Amino acid sequence: MIKNRVEASGLITIDPEAFAEGITVVDFDLSQYLWQGLALREKDFREAMKNIRWAKYSESVVALHCSADAIIPIWAWMIPTASLAPYAALVHHGTPQQALEAWVLKRIDEIDPLKYRGARVVIKGCGNRSFSPAVQIALTVKLRHLSRSIMFGEPCATVPVYKATL
Repeated sequence: MIKNRVEASGLITIDPEAFAEGITVVDFDLSQYLWQGLALREKDFREAMKNIRWAKYSESVVALHCSADAIIPIWAWMIPTASLAPYAALVHHGTPQQALEAWVLKRIDEIDPLKYRGARVVIKGCGNRSFSPAVQIALTVKLRHLSRSIMFGEPCATVPVYKATL
C-alpha cells in the first residue's frame, strides 16, 4: 500500500486564491465622466451619478479609478463611494487587480489566528491569480505568533519561512 506522506504530515495549506472565491470585481472608471477627456464638471458629474443603478454593484468589490491622465479632485472619488458603500462588499481606489488584493487582505485580517495554534502551515505559492508579496506578508504576520511553523510553496516542495522556538 502506498502511503501519502504529504497527507499524513498534518500540514494545513492556505491558498491565497481561496480568499477571492465567489467575489466579483467591477471596474468603475471615472474617465467616462470627464468633460472633453480632461476634467470633471461637478454639475454634470453629480447628475450622471444620480442616474446610476447602484444596486447592480451589490456584493461586488469595486475598483474605483480613472484610466485617463486627468486631474481628479478628491470629492470626485467620494461621491460614487457614498452611493456604492451600501451595496458593494468593498470600494477600493485602484485598478481591479489592486481592488481584488485589497479584498484578499481584508479577508486575511478577518482570519481567526487561534485556528492555527501550534499548526504547521503552508502558504500556497502557485495558482491562477498572482498577488503582490503583501498577501504572503499579511498571512505571515497574522499566523507567526501562534503557528508552529510557516512554509511557502506546495506541501510536496516547501521553503521554510518561520519555525517557532521552544
